[in-house]
Amino acid sequence: MTETPHPLFARHADTLDRALTAITERAYWSAYPESPSPRVYGETAAAEGEAAFRAYLGGKFPLDQPGTGDWVATEASPFGIDLGVSYPHADPEVLLAAAATALPAWRDAGPQTRVGVCLEILARLHAGVFELANAVHATTGQAFVMAFQAGGAHALDRALEALAYAYREMTRHPATAAWEKPAGKGDPLRMTKNFHVVPRGVALAIGCNTFPTWNTYPGLFASLVTGNPVVVKPHPRAVLPLAITVRCAREVLAEAGFDPNVMLLAPEAPGERLASTLALRPEVRIVDFTGSTEYGDWLEANARQAAVYTEKAGVNTIVVDSTDDFVGMCRNIGFSLTLYSGQMCTTPQNILVPRDGIETDQGHKSVDEVAAGIAAVVGKLTGDPARAVELIGAIVNDGVVARLDEVAGIGEPVLPSRPVEHPNYPGAVVRTPLIAKLGAADLGTYGREWFGPISFVIATDSTPHSLAILRQTVAERGALTASVYSTDSAVVDAAETAAIETGVHLSCNLTGGVFVNQSAAFSDFHGSGANPAANAALTDGAYVANRFRVVQARRHS
Repeated sequence: MTETPHPLFARHADTLDRALTAITERAYWSAYPESPSPRVYGETAAAEGEAAFRAYLGGKFPLDQPGTGDWVATEASPFGIDLGVSYPHADPEVLLAAAATALPAWRDAGPQTRVGVCLEILARLHAGVFELANAVHATTGQAFVMAFQAGGAHALDRALEALAYAYREMTRHPATAAWEKPAGKGDPLRMTKNFHVVPRGVALAIGCNTFPTWNTYPGLFASLVTGNPVVVKPHPRAVLPLAITVRCAREVLAEAGFDPNVMLLAPEAPGERLASTLALRPEVRIVDFTGSTEYGDWLEANARQAAVYTEKAGVNTIVVDSTDDFVGMCRNIGFSLTLYSGQMCTTPQNILVPRDGIETDQGHKSVDEVAAGIAAVVGKLTGDPARAVELIGAIVNDGVVARLDEVAGIGEPVLPSRPVEHPNYPGAVVRTPLIAKLGAADLGTYGREWFGPISFVIATDSTPHSLAILRQTVAERGALTASVYSTDSAVVDAAETAAIETGVHLSCNLTGGVFVNQSAAFSDFHGSGANPAANAALTDGAYVANRFRVVQARRHS
C-alpha cells in the first residue's frame, strides 16, 4: 500500500532531507537562526511578537477545544509581570475521548503526511518565534535572549531532530513488499505484504517550569509524528508557551484536513494533580516528563501501561586536575554556573579539586585559588545589575530561594548569594550564584542535587579520588553532564572511561565559547538514558522507535 503524501510533505522536503543528513553527520547545523537580530528576522518581527504576547495578558486564551467547563489561571511570572491569562479547564474524560476519536485518521495518514504536517507546525511556530520567546521569558525567568534561543530556535531544532529520527525509524522498511518463494516444480508462492506504522495510543506530554518548550518539544513531536494524539499538560507556572504551541498545531491540523483534537491542552487547577490522573489512565500509552527525580520515579513505577520517558535530577560534576589556560578555565566554569542562575538541568554543581592544588600555566594553584578564580568570574558577570540580569534572569520559583537559604550556612563560604534589583522589573526575584567549599567527606551535602545557583568546590585527596567520587555520585544519583580539565591525556582518558561506564556525557578542557551546560541539536545528545538522571536520550532512535509498532497484513498475490 503506497502512501499518497499531503502537499505539506513536498513543501518541507528540503528541510527534512537536511535534518536527516544532520543526524547522520552530527556536525553543526541549525534550521532556525538563534539571533533575534532585525537583520535576521526583519525590523518589525520583535515588536509584532511582543504585541501578540501582550494581547493574551489579562484575558481568556483563545483555544477552542472540547470539554471546557471553566477557566483556570495559575501562572506567576518570576519577573513580577502581571500575566492574568486564563485557560480552558477541561474534563479529562472528554479530552481523552476526543484524542481517541482523532487517532484513526491521523494514524492512517501515513509517515510522510504526518511529517509534512508537523514540519508545517514548526514553520508556523518559527514565524511567531518572538511571540513564543516572550511567553517563555515571562513564565520562566529566562532573560529574553536566552528565551529566544533556548525557548524558541533551539527548541524548534530539537523538535525537528526528533522528527528526523522518527521519520528514519518509520521508513526503515518498505510500506509494501512482493514476496515470492520457490515451490519446487510448481508455481512459486506469492504474497503481497503491507506494513503499517501503528501508534501506541494517546500520548501525555508533561511540561516543566524552567524550559517548557525545549524540554517538551522533542517528546511531543516524536509522539505526534509517529501517529499518537498528544495531550499536553503544562506546568501550572508555565502554561502560555505550550498553549501557543497547541493553538498553532490545532490550526495547522485543521487546515490540513485532520481533526484538531490530535493535539489538546490540559491545564490544571491548583492542587488538582492532573498529570498523575492522566498518566494512570489506560488510554495513555506514552508519557514524557522532565522534572524532579521523585515524580519521575513515581511515573516509571506506576504508569505501567505506558512507555515512560523521563529526564530527572542529577549531580553534574567537574573534575579539575590541571590546565594550560587557568583564566579560560575559570571563565568557562564561571559562566556555566551563572547562566540562568544555574537553573538548568545541565549546570555543574560539584567542582572536584585535589586538596594539594593543581598545576596551571600560571604556576601551582591551591584549591582556594581555584575557587577564588571561579568566584571572581561569577562576581564580575553579576557585578553590574543591568548586565547581570541579561545573563542570570530571575529565580523561577520559591523552592530555589528556599534552597539558597538552606545552603547559606553550609561549608566554607567562597561567594555568597545576594539579591539584585532588576532595572526593568521591580517585582523580579533575582539572586546571584552561591559557591561554597566542602571536603570530600561531606558527601551527604554534595551527593544530592541542589537545583539553582548553588555549587560546591570540593577538596579531594587526588584526581583519582575525584574520579571515584564522580563515579559514585553519577551511579547513585545520576548526571546529565560531566567535565574534566587536565593537561595529562591519561587523566582525560580515565575520565572518558568513567563517563562511559557511568553513562554520562563528558566535556574535556572547555575554555572557549562552548559550555558544558549547553548542547547543540543534531550533534549533541542530551541525557543518555544510562544513569539515574534520565531513562532516555534527546534525541536518538530509541527515543522514537518505541512510540509505534509495525503491523503487517499479507495476502496471496
